[in-house]
Amino acid sequence: MSQYIIYFNQQWVGDHPEEWFAERGRLCNAVVDDMKDAGVLIFAAGVDEDVASAIIADDTGGTLEFGTGLYAPDDQYVGGFTLVDVPDEETARMWGGRVAEACGWPQQIRRVY
Repeated sequence: MSQYIIYFNQQWVGDHPEEWFAERGRLCNAVVDDMKDAGVLIFAAGVDEDVASAIIADDTGGTLEFGTGLYAPDDQYVGGFTLVDVPDEETARMWGGRVAEACGWPQQIRRVY
């Protein structure tokens, strides 16, 4: 089995009415339930959109320091992710595609080691 992360950047979501998001939530929950039933789900979650509250742990200067915000401010940041344990890339693509269809925005699929 191989583990894959399926994720999206918050900026890929776009602007939509509240009703649209409510329907997408129902669809996404159904895919997560299917992953559970298939025994491939490790974890799935959305990430807090308030990047100002993100915690930075930095030891690059030789002393551990903590801060808040994005470590390297960027126009894009992770909005949510799913971890799956599947037999092959084809299966990871299938689940990533199902998540993309349910969410209504693109997903990145990458193997993790």
